This record gives sequence, C-alpha cells and structure tokens, in this order.
Amino acid sequence: MASSLARLEEELTCPVCRDIFIQPILLSCSHSFCKGCLQRWWTGRPTMECPVCKRTSYSDHPPTNLVLKNLCENFLEEKRWSESSVSSEAVCAEHGEKLRLFCLDDEQLACLVCRDSEKHAGHKFSPVDEASGRCKEKVQELLNTLREKLDFFDQVKTNYDETENHVKVQAHNTEMQIKEQFNNLHYFLQEEEETRISILRVEEAHKSLEIEERIEELIRDMATLSDAIRATEDQLRADDHVSFLQSYKTTMERVQLTLQDPPPLSGALIDEAKHLGNLAFRVWDKMKDIVSYTPVILDPNTAPKEYSLSDDLTGVRYLKHAESLTELPDNPERFGYFSLVLGSEGFNSGSHSWDVEVGDNTNWALGVLAESFERNGEKGGAYWNIDLYEGQHRVLYSGTAVIVLPVRRKPRRIRVQLDCDGGQLSFSDPDTDTHLHTFTHTFTETLFPYILNFDHYEGMSVKVLPVKICVTLENH
Repeated sequence: MASSLARLEEELTCPVCRDIFIQPILLSCSHSFCKGCLQRWWTGRPTMECPVCKRTSYSDHPPTNLVLKNLCENFLEEKRWSESSVSSEAVCAEHGEKLRLFCLDDEQLACLVCRDSEKHAGHKFSPVDEASGRCKEKVQELLNTLREKLDFFDQVKTNYDETENHVKVQAHNTEMQIKEQFNNLHYFLQEEEETRISILRVEEAHKSLEIEERIEELIRDMATLSDAIRATEDQLRADDHVSFLQSYKTTMERVQLTLQDPPPLSGALIDEAKHLGNLAFRVWDKMKDIVSYTPVILDPNTAPKEYSLSDDLTGVRYLKHAESLTELPDNPERFGYFSLVLGSEGFNSGSHSWDVEVGDNTNWALGVLAESFERNGEKGGAYWNIDLYEGQHRVLYSGTAVIVLPVRRKPRRIRVQLDCDGGQLSFSDPDTDTHLHTFTHTFTETLFPYILNFDHYEGMSVKVLPVKICVTLENH
C-alpha cells in the first residue's frame, strides 16, 4: 500500500515546487502545474512558456485540471488514512511485535521474532529507517530513468510532429508539380490536336475547292449541251422544208458537238489513313521532344537542409546561410554528418551509366556508396568517388589513399559507368572521350549514386543529365 502511494505521489507532484499539486492547471502542451507556481514562474519572463518543454502558452488563464485536482484531494485523504493506520497498526501479523526490521532478501517488513524464525534463516536485515533510505534511493534511480525515457519520448514526439507537418508540405508541393507537368502535357496534346485538325481542314478545303471547280465546269458543259439540244429540237419541229435545209449544215454541226467526258474524281476523298493511322504512336513519338528521361533521380529525403534540389530532382545546389533555413525532419534516411544526397534507386546487378554536369563548380564529389553506409555518424562506410577539391581532381575508395588525377583539361561533365556484375566503376570525360579512372572491386551490396556539392557560389549546381530518347520499331 505504501509503495503504491509513493508511486502515485510522484505522479501527483508539481514539477516546479516538487509538492502535491495545489489548484492544478493544464497548459496546451499537456503539462500541469500549481496555479501559484506557474504564475511565479511566468513573472518577469518575456513569454509564457511551459517550465518543462518550453513551449509557449497563448492563454494567460489556463483551465483548471479538474481530474488532477480530484486525484490530489483523494490522494491526500488516502495518505492521511494510511499514515494513521501504519502508526497504529504497524505490528507483525504473525507475532504481534512491532515491525522494526526490513528483510533484505525477501524485501518485506519483519519483527524481532521474524528475524530469529526458521522462515528468515540466513537472511540479512536492516533497521526500517536505514532500509527505507536505501529503497528510496533505488526507486529514485528508477524514477530518474523513467524521467529520462519520458524526455526522450517527448523529443521523439516532437520529431514525429515535425515529420507529419513536413509530409503535408511535401504532399502539397508534389501535387503542385504533378499538376504542372500534366498541364504541360495537356498543352502539348491540345496544340498537337489543333495542328492535326488544322491540317485536316486544309485538306478538306483544298479537295472541296477542286470538286467545286469540276462541278462548275460540268455545269457549263451541261448548259452547252442543253442549248444545242433545244435549238436542234426547234429546227426539227419546223414545217418549212426550205428553211430547215438552209440551216441543215449548221444544225449538223451543232448536234455533232464534241465535249470531253468529265474525268473521274480520283484522290478526291479525305486521306483518312494519313490522319488516323498510328495517330497515338506518332503523337507519342513526337512527344519525346518535350519530355526527358534521367537515369538517376535524386532523393530529397536524403538531402541535408543546406541543399536545394531542382524541381525535377536532378540537380543540387549548396545554399548559403543554412542556419536560417527551415529544419527538416530527423528521418533515418537523411544524411547528417556527411552532406550529400543519394539517388532514389540503388543498383545491385547489371550495367548502368549516367552523366553528371559539374560545370564551373569548384568543390564537388560524386560516385557510389554502399547501402550500409552510416548516414548519421562519423563512421561512414564503403564508397567510391571522384571529386574536385582545392583545385585537384582526385579519386578515393573509402579510407584508402587519395589518388590525384593528372587532368589537363577541366571536365565539365563526368560520365559514371557502373558494372555491378563485372565489378568495375569507371569515370570519364564524355566531351573529350578521356578515361579518368576505373575502380575494380567485387561489389556485394546495393550501390547508390550520390552527389556532394559544396560550392558556395550562388546558382552553382551539380546536375544529372538526361539521356537521348529514341523509338525503335521491331517486326514480329
């Protein structure tokens, strides 16, 4: 009973005065304090912050914690009853003697008769006051451990809260970029649709004009024939033989009128096959001019806060005054001690190649590192890279010696070629077709591309370049 009261007493203790709560009030951060303790704590301070977690309270009249208030009142009443009961009844239930000893082996109160009994043979005893002091020390140590764990849990909760907010920001920004990219595709398709309909309308107008010209010519010929028929019929109906014979020659010429037959309307119809045949494929083939494919996409969840990634997640730029930037969640994927950003996809088989534009940057590194590389500590792990540091181009494998490369012409692009199965990692300058260095190693882990950019000049970025897209047709 006393042990239960002791544990409860600690829970009902004000963090400021270290006594049972008096008029407990509740802050928005869920911590409670005596009303008087909190008012004295806030006196003279610029902000009304919680004495425990330091979060700002926006109410100078926090509500009373009625549940805690009732618990404190009940506890004090129970404690008074318990103390009264112990003082009057603290005797051994078995022997009727006062409980003046504490059995260290059984961890229970005992009287003088208990000490000499067979039940406690060979046990060690201590006076109640001494035992109480030692037991309190043990309980206090465990209590301190619980407090440390509570503080740790509070820090974790804070990180969870920050992570939840960051997820919402990420989702919003990603949605906006998805909509922007689809708007670009919609705009392209709309323009392509209008262009192809315009071509169809031109063909329709051209062929309609040709047909109309043929019709007008045919109408003229039909009118000529009708006039000849009508004049000849008038001559045949005449009763005057002399007059008919006089115009006979002219009549014969009229009825022997020769007009060419109208030619067939070959090619007059709309060329539907030209407009509709493989339409989706031809539009898709043309779309490759406005879209790009990059073999390595950077993962923003691995980047430190001093890095700014491009919207398409292919370039990284170092930011000045990183201390003024918004803090990022302390997620396990993010690099802390090593300021670098990983590719979003790792490789453990096959051959892979990507080009990185380093341009005029003066401090950069790129290559691959093993999946087991420690991200939040100094230990690091296995990595293979090429870099530019203090004007020298170098290559380095983990903790081995640095190899300075005899580079005559500063590369503006670096080609990385990884053969996981063949155990080779090569760096070259694609602009001059110059081989720079090749690592030979038996790769046993998944390897992730990475980029480090510490160039402090504004706008200087290191960027993974897109590859050329081509469409290949195969006959089956």
